[in-house]
Amino acid sequence: MRKTLSALTFASAALALASTHAVAGSDTKVALVPGGPHPYFAAWEQAGADAVKDFGIGAGDYRVPQKWELSQQTQLLESLLSQGYNSFLIFPGDAVGTNTAVQEITENGGQALALAGCLKDPTPALFCMGTDTGNSAYLGTKELIKAMGGKGRIAHFTGFLVDPNTQLRIDAVKKAADETNGAVQVVQVIADIDAPQPAEEKINAYLAAHANDVDGIITTAWVPAVTAANSLRKIGDKRIKMVGIDHDEVVLKAIKDGFVNGTMLQNPYGQGYIGSYVLDKLRSGCKIKDNAPWKSNALTAKFVDSGTVFVDASQVDTYVDAMRGISKTLMASMDKDFLSCN
Repeated sequence: MRKTLSALTFASAALALASTHAVAGSDTKVALVPGGPHPYFAAWEQAGADAVKDFGIGAGDYRVPQKWELSQQTQLLESLLSQGYNSFLIFPGDAVGTNTAVQEITENGGQALALAGCLKDPTPALFCMGTDTGNSAYLGTKELIKAMGGKGRIAHFTGFLVDPNTQLRIDAVKKAADETNGAVQVVQVIADIDAPQPAEEKINAYLAAHANDVDGIITTAWVPAVTAANSLRKIGDKRIKMVGIDHDEVVLKAIKDGFVNGTMLQNPYGQGYIGSYVLDKLRSGCKIKDNAPWKSNALTAKFVDSGTVFVDASQVDTYVDAMRGISKTLMASMDKDFLSCN
């Protein structure tokens, strides 16, 4: 997997986040395990390494199943448990099915958080921390509608149907469009394309046939955002407005050059870094407060929003500062509102 900007530039956030937290030796061994290969999760590798350095955690290792298959993720989690890992940050390969592996972890003395995507309640995971994906997709669609002048036809390109976030995003985009009372319509939703080959095939084919029939594009997954940005650049017509997601170099360059109006940033580095910190604190004797200010979503009643922000051409060069600020706020909230370490 290639390095992304998240793994390289968000690493600098660790210096600011760790400044008030003393480093001490720890037997906490954290495994950061996504559902499969994907560029979004690359920042977790640096986050785990920085958590080891900054907090004295015993291990913070990024391990990826070879394919997006629940059985492969389950086998990997079982293997890591047998190797002595006792704390897990897991993007669910399946919102229900991954609970079985988490149950095995907890029965063997381990602990787990759902990260970047939630497990469905009831779950043995301590809580879920990730982007409020529905809200992010809703806000992104509102920004797109604004760029479109409040009317027009939208195509929505989104992620894997096994991703628990995908349906939340589809519903949120529709909600934003429905609020225009018919002025804006979602005329096409193309899902299951958060990988290069299906994204290129389906997005390029759709735009070749229907570019004149749409006024806006919303993308709510990484690879479709990159592919759509490239496609609009090739077309060379900036009439179609677009709001993307995440911070791939292709999308950021397209914002600078006027082919994309903006992108909804997420916080993968902060998820991995702060998640590792929290798991170490809990293994060291801290408890989760009974009155912790949880949010809830369609999957769980214990959700922590890791942050999102819209960035356009005026902010694209300083987007790291925005995400660093969100991470610092979240770290402080964890210490103050969620953890009791008396």
